[in-house]
Amino acid sequence: MPPTSYHSKHWTSHFKQLMDQLQHIDSDHLKNSNHAPYELIYQENKLRLFRYLPLDVPQKNTPILCVYALINRPYILDIVPERSLVLRLLKQGYPVYLVDWGYPDTSDCMTSLNDYINGLLYRCVQQVKRHGDVQKIDLLGICQGGVFSLCYTALHPSCIRKLITLVTPVDFQVKESTVEQWGTSVFINQEPSHHNIPGLALTLLFKTLKPFQLNREKYRQLDQLVHDKKQLIFFLEMEKWINDSPDLAGKAADEFGRSFYQKNQLHLKKLHLGNVAVLLENIRCPVLNIFATSDHIVAPQSSAALQQHIPPKLYQELKLEGGHIGAFINKSTQHALVNRVDSWLSAIN
Repeated sequence: MPPTSYHSKHWTSHFKQLMDQLQHIDSDHLKNSNHAPYELIYQENKLRLFRYLPLDVPQKNTPILCVYALINRPYILDIVPERSLVLRLLKQGYPVYLVDWGYPDTSDCMTSLNDYINGLLYRCVQQVKRHGDVQKIDLLGICQGGVFSLCYTALHPSCIRKLITLVTPVDFQVKESTVEQWGTSVFINQEPSHHNIPGLALTLLFKTLKPFQLNREKYRQLDQLVHDKKQLIFFLEMEKWINDSPDLAGKAADEFGRSFYQKNQLHLKKLHLGNVAVLLENIRCPVLNIFATSDHIVAPQSSAALQQHIPPKLYQELKLEGGHIGAFINKSTQHALVNRVDSWLSAIN
């Protein structure tokens, strides 16, 4: 029998096994039991601020507020227990809080970057300070959430004890990144539009970055799924997350594209929010900058540019093997990440 027929026969067999297993997976199990327990402590319009319930371990004093991007959903940080960054931090005794930006609709089309950073994020930080009964908190910003965290810390340095940026772009015009190249061209010679950007369009756009891996190759690994229920649940959760893309508020998306991608204003020290200059040199707290060597979304060179803005005595960086998401959900990479974060946050500066 030709190899192609052999592989086709086995793929069909595995596919049938997979369909049979899917019939026996309880949807409520996927919805509820895979995530660390949390409570809502603040809400405003679409935004929700959650506090994860502490585990029965000695507790650290300073809360960590996690800030994810507006694109996709923040539950990627707690996708399944075996790959949960949140759970690993909870096991180390950190009080963990999470910003959920929600799902913008047409009523949010005029929400600006200033609204997000000096408004919503500012109030989330105040809520965490109040809830944790502390004067300063630690901030963990991921991807675009890292950009927001950098801007916030530069504008409100007295509120942040330590800042962690994870796979966060700083120089938006490095040639090595496809996304940066898109950003510098897509807004040129176009009139500003404040219509929301559909989340589905963004999902399809990002899938084109790795068309074979994200649209076909993953379905060639069915044998791994049918023999490992945890791997199957992780696969399903990731599929849900990849396709769970909120619309982007039109004004903020337009401002982000023009100010960061097209004009590179953060890196060039020309960004203003609320008529105040956003200068990364105003960050006064220690900064740990973590990026991935094979990141196809944010080039390592883009993240490493942060070193040019932070004094050497305050700046440390960690290079991780892996891609944009794998940097914090891959088991081995996540272990190295949390160990470094724990030792760095615990150090006296």
